[in-house]
Amino acid sequence: MSLLRGLRSTNWNREKMFLGALCLSFISKALNAVLMKSSITQIERRFDISSSTVGLIDGSFEIGWEKESGSYMWIYVLMGNMLRGIGETPITPLGISYIDDFAPEGHSSFYLGNLHAIAMIGPIIGFTVGSIFSKMYVDIGYVDLSTVRITPKDSRWVGAWWLGFLMGGLIAIISSIPFFFLPKNPYKPQKERKASVSSPVQNEEKSQKANLTKRGQKFTESINGKYFMFVVHLGLLILVKGRSFFQSLKSILTNPLYVITLFMTLLQISSHIGSFTYVFKYVEQQYGQSASEANILFGSISIPTLATGMFTGGYIIKRFKLTLVGIAKLSFFTHALAFIFHLLNFALICENKSVAGLTLTYDGINPVASHINVPLSYCNSDCSCDESQWEPVCGDNGITYMSPCLAGCKSSSGSKKSIVFHNCSCAEINGFQNGNNSVKLGECPRENQCARKFYIYIVIQILGFLSMALGSTATIMLIFKNVQPELKSLAVGFHSLTIRALVMALIPFLSIFCILESKHTVLHTIPNENCLFYFFSFHRNTFFGLSTCLKFSALILYVVLISAMKKKYEGKNTKSSEPEGKAVNEANLEPLNGDATADHETHI
Repeated sequence: MSLLRGLRSTNWNREKMFLGALCLSFISKALNAVLMKSSITQIERRFDISSSTVGLIDGSFEIGWEKESGSYMWIYVLMGNMLRGIGETPITPLGISYIDDFAPEGHSSFYLGNLHAIAMIGPIIGFTVGSIFSKMYVDIGYVDLSTVRITPKDSRWVGAWWLGFLMGGLIAIISSIPFFFLPKNPYKPQKERKASVSSPVQNEEKSQKANLTKRGQKFTESINGKYFMFVVHLGLLILVKGRSFFQSLKSILTNPLYVITLFMTLLQISSHIGSFTYVFKYVEQQYGQSASEANILFGSISIPTLATGMFTGGYIIKRFKLTLVGIAKLSFFTHALAFIFHLLNFALICENKSVAGLTLTYDGINPVASHINVPLSYCNSDCSCDESQWEPVCGDNGITYMSPCLAGCKSSSGSKKSIVFHNCSCAEINGFQNGNNSVKLGECPRENQCARKFYIYIVIQILGFLSMALGSTATIMLIFKNVQPELKSLAVGFHSLTIRALVMALIPFLSIFCILESKHTVLHTIPNENCLFYFFSFHRNTFFGLSTCLKFSALILYVVLISAMKKKYEGKNTKSSEPEGKAVNEANLEPLNGDATADHETHI
């Protein structure tokens, strides 16, 4: 008896070890994803590439692509991201399916909520170190930092983005170590499955494999060749497995509920990924926050909020024993609430900065209708300035000038970051030329009203993240709860493959946000390189416009899904009517063709 208890304890310890290893892998995966996102603007400036190209690099985690570019150094980052994606691909589908199969009954939503909540440790670390590294100059250790004139708030600043990838790679290696100590064939508890134990696909596969194996054995015995026997068995195995795979794939792709859920989550994740890829650049341009400030702010507010929401969402499903239709309704309600908060972002916008030569004439007096080919003014026409140079300086009149030369400056004092330019003929105050107008290095700060709007923006993001996270666990369960139990791994894996191929790779690259690089929307840019200045109103509308359309389309599919599920499961109730203490099915109504009165359960 004590031996049996010891074996059970050992098996339970193995399950806990697997769960711990999976949590560590999820943390590593989330950490590397955040480090990539937080380095977007740094990579863009470091290699002088466009937002569309840097979106391609980010999407290379999911799929590869070729593109012409003047500099090919960024391709190394792209290739590294592709390798990371290949290594991390099996974690989600296999890990979630394993938990659903081996965890105690009635706890899948709670365990999945905990898993994703713990995974939020990765983004917390990622945002924190991303903020620290972005404050360090990119060539730290190679140049004398005392000679660097720009600061992290400068639009030309490039942080030490590469340090994050070194740290992320090391953590990824460490997270893989626990899996080497897990058994190849973990203990699987014997659980009754009744009609869901085997499906027609499984039975057919077993019979075909048995018949083919017998024929192969008879033939190979007559040949009496071990090598030939191995080749025949391998061929038969591939034949049977390949046929059963396509039959299983056909089974899930002809399942209307799964297909609707697939397209619905495609739209949802598309809106999230496209926004998250460029959110740091948006905050920098729209509200004047540096990359380090954006990292630390989003890390400190979004990650705890998401973790709390995921944990709470999983607990709600377990506590109230929601049916599958109830889970779908919960997911719809939370995402509808997040959509309402998302719409509030359109009301928050700062006015365009006053930049001589872009929004104003070079003398800073009159606004310009177009930023293209703005003529020089009397104050700088004789200075032979390079009009494409971007070395912003701020005048006492609150106007930013693209360079000291274009500000008409004739002398300077100080050195490095504290340098001040004097006798700037274009930087007049109230129209009076006092002969000693000065400008300081760097762009002029935003007005106080813009700072207040930024805090409102942060509050809206917190509410939106919380609403979205409350339904995330429910959405995950909808992916595999509408298919046969033996097809869960394939359903989750195919969903993950579709997300990677169609969403995370293509949406950042094809995002309408990249339109901002055209001459009609970008205020100042070097052709085919990173943009330095944007029209704020168009920037906001483009940034939020695409995600708004995708979110609204997903809500429509939610309504279609709930309606289809009600028709499918009409008259069925997944809440347990059995005495307390008996296992409760978490609304897993498998659409099997077996006995309609059978109790189809997915044990987790």
